[in-house]
Amino acid sequence: MDEDKKPFNDAIDHMNKIEGNVSNLGNTDLEKLPRPLRYIGYLIVGFFLITILLMAILSFIL
Repeated sequence: MDEDKKPFNDAIDHMNKIEGNVSNLGNTDLEKLPRPLRYIGYLIVGFFLITILLMAILSFIL
């Protein structure tokens, strides 16, 4: 095991395995998510971007 991925102790390692924590988030591939989850994520991000854009435009108009 790499030194940075080595668990602090056995209890921490056990809890990480139970809770499903990953030791290295850099290897996460978001394209492997199921299609409905990806679309929901795109919808939420798009909603926030459109909301921020509308707030900026309306702040100049009003």
